[in-house]
Amino acid sequence: MTELLNASDEAEALEDLHRRGLTDGLPVIIPTPARVTRMVLASGFDADMVLGTMGPGHGIATIEKVAVAAVMSGCLPDYMPVVLAAVKAVIDPIFDLTEMQATTHCTAPLIIVNGPARHTCGPISSGYGALGPGHRANASIGRALRLAMINIGGGRPGTSDMALLGHPGKFTFCLAEDEENSPFPPMHIDLGFEADDSVVTVIGAEAPHSVIFSGDGDDPESYKALLNMLAIGIANAGTNNAILTGGTATIVLNPEHAAILDQAGLTRQDIAEGIYQRSSMTEKEISRLAPGFARKDSGNRDAFKGPEQLLILMSGGSGLYSMVMPSWCAGAHKNSASSVKVESEFFCEVPGLAAQTI
Repeated sequence: MTELLNASDEAEALEDLHRRGLTDGLPVIIPTPARVTRMVLASGFDADMVLGTMGPGHGIATIEKVAVAAVMSGCLPDYMPVVLAAVKAVIDPIFDLTEMQATTHCTAPLIIVNGPARHTCGPISSGYGALGPGHRANASIGRALRLAMINIGGGRPGTSDMALLGHPGKFTFCLAEDEENSPFPPMHIDLGFEADDSVVTVIGAEAPHSVIFSGDGDDPESYKALLNMLAIGIANAGTNNAILTGGTATIVLNPEHAAILDQAGLTRQDIAEGIYQRSSMTEKEISRLAPGFARKDSGNRDAFKGPEQLLILMSGGSGLYSMVMPSWCAGAHKNSASSVKVESEFFCEVPGLAAQTI
C-alpha cells in the first residue's frame, strides 16, 4: 500500500508534499484516500496491480501509485486510461526511461494521443495552442506522467534527473492528433494499429522548435522548400540528431503546411522520406562547426537511420508555423518511440457526470 501521510488541513498537506519533494514545484491536488480510490476505480483494475518499474529509482508502479499521481496533477477520472497507457509506454524497455531520466540532455516525454480516447477520455486538444495553457486534459495528463516519474521513478533535479537546464515540457507535454481534419491517415494506423484503436505514443523530445514557412500557390514546387525548412529545424547543426544521429524525432505539421504537402501528392511516408533525404551534413561542415564531434572520413552524416525514425502528425492552428522536436539520440534504443493501446472501453466516465461528484 502507498504510505498514508497526515496533516491538519489541505494547506498544511500541500506544504508537507512540497517539503518532501513530492511535487513538480507547482501546487497539487491533495491525494486523499477517497480521491485516489475514485481514480483507481476509473482505471478498471485492482489498486495493487503492478505495471512495472520506473527508473532511475526502480520504484514499482502500481495502479494505486499512478492514481495518486493522476489526482495530484488535477486529472479527472475520465483521463485515467490515457495516463495508464502513457505510464506503460515509458516503462517499456524500448523507451530507456532510466537513461532518459538521468541524462544531461533536456529531453522530456511527449505524449501523442490518437483514436477515440481523444474525445471519450478528454477532450484532449489537437487545435490552437494544444501544447500551451488552457487545455485541462492535455495539461493534467502530461503532468500526471511527470509526477509518476518523480515519485515512482525517483527522477529529481540535480540528483537523479541530471538535465542541465530542462525545458517546460518537463512539467507537461501532451497533445492529440487532429485526425478529423488531417489529409493523412491517423498516425497510429501507420504505426500498425487499427483505426478504431485508442493509442498513446510517447517519445523523448526537446521543446518545440518553430518552423516558419509561407506557401506560394503559384509555384507547384514550393512544397520542396517546406521540406527543406522542416529538415533544417529537425536536424540543424546544433541538434543531437545532426551530431550523434540515429534518434527518432517528431514533426507536428499545422493544417496549412499539411495541405501544401498533401496537394503536392505526398503521403506521410513521402514526407518522411523527403525530410530524411535532406537531413544530413558533410563531415567537413561538422568538423568546422563542432570539431569535438568530428570524424576522419569525408562523407556525409545522416541525422536519421531512415525515414521511419520521423514521427509526423498534424495538430494545432493553421498558419505560418509548424513545430519540430529534435531528440536525444542516446540510450540502448536510441530514443525510440513507445506506443501503447489505451484500455478504455469499460471505465471512462460518462461525460458531464464527473463534475457533479468532485
